Amino acid sequence: DFVPADKRLYALRDVTATVDSYPLIASSIMSKKIAGGANAIVLDVKVGDGAFMKSLEDARTLAEVMLDLGQRSGREVVCLLTDMDQPLGRAVGNALEIREAVATLRGEGPPDFVELVLAAVARLLAVSDLGVDEAEGRARAERAVADGSAFAAYERWIRAQGGDPDEGALPSAPVVRAVESPAGGFVAALEAVRVGEAALHLGAGRQTKDDRIDHAVGIVCLRKRGDRVNAGEPLAEIHAQSEEAARQAAQELMAAYELADEPPPERPVVLDVLS
Repeated sequence: DFVPADKRLYALRDVTATVDSYPLIASSIMSKKIAGGANAIVLDVKVGDGAFMKSLEDARTLAEVMLDLGQRSGREVVCLLTDMDQPLGRAVGNALEIREAVATLRGEGPPDFVELVLAAVARLLAVSDLGVDEAEGRARAERAVADGSAFAAYERWIRAQGGDPDEGALPSAPVVRAVESPAGGFVAALEAVRVGEAALHLGAGRQTKDDRIDHAVGIVCLRKRGDRVNAGEPLAEIHAQSEEAARQAAQELMAAYELADEPPPERPVVLDVLS
């Protein structure tokens, strides 16, 4: 309800090849942040294969537009430029990602997602009026997860909106199928865009503006870049509405994985910070 025109504009962007328009991206993101009333804002600007911004240069250009909009509106804004050459976390799909977010609040999240969350919270607290630096902000976030107060805040937040924090309320797909590795080695690459396309074809996103999203379906990437895998071990799980949909998604997903004899170089989650 903050920006009622944005939903319609975004649906149109999906089907008019303007999803990657800098002005439309910046206005869509910043309109909601400014309308929400926050004085301190941390933005996660994705970079790489699965992002709108394919290069650091493009991401910096977008970040600078949003920083300018924030400054003109009297907001403290920080942009984290983060890696999206592979999916963040392990889950791709609506209910699957919510479950992963809840697990992260319990201290059970995947390492890359946990790192991004802690980095974002640390920066947010540092630019707020709480009088803490980035190191103390990160320490506070870690304590909140460890002592359960982060998860308790999530439960209060959901209940305050009339929701049910019980994960059992989330939909589940009737078919769960493992995608097994054809060979042993290390995951050298996991193309985020191919994973996203496979999830889209399962029904996790829209291909036209009138499509209905299936919140139950998606993909769980059990192995990611740098992980070792043996032949026959699962690379991922497909959550689908039918065996045929799962079979097709598995074929698409195999094309997203690249295996090698040696592990790839490590790549940080946070690539740069602009403020």
